[in-house]
Amino acid sequence: MARTEYYDDPQAPEPNSLVVAASAVVADDRGRVLLQKRSDSGLWALPGGGMEMTDSLPGTAVREVKEETGLDVEITGLVGTYTDPRHVIAYSDGEVRRQFNVCFRARLVGGVLAISDESLELRWVAPEELEGLPMHHTQRLRLAHFLEDRPTPYLG
Repeated sequence: MARTEYYDDPQAPEPNSLVVAASAVVADDRGRVLLQKRSDSGLWALPGGGMEMTDSLPGTAVREVKEETGLDVEITGLVGTYTDPRHVIAYSDGEVRRQFNVCFRARLVGGVLAISDESLELRWVAPEELEGLPMHHTQRLRLAHFLEDRPTPYLG
């Protein structure tokens, strides 16, 4: 299923659902962050996805990282909350989502890197290489807040 992300676009369709989601910035011991090239959009993004009824938000982030990358992580902190109503995601099945995303900090504890059907590619990316990757504005914002090493989480 294809997806198109809009940000502050008057041509964006009206949302018809609100989805609670979690993402994670997983950093290795060299300061690189784990990114996936999404199969539904072709853009680079943090691993993450929608919360299920049996999940907690941190549990969602851990589950989504495992499903999308094969890696096991432990949540170590909070990057921020991302609830901007100007961010709309339209799917080819007709769902137009307004997303409520909580982005966590996480550290690698195990697993083997493996591409899922949600990813075209997985890569550990150095901070100085981020600018050159095609990525949605909202993903860049989360990464910027992580890299700033803020003393408090972003609330937005």
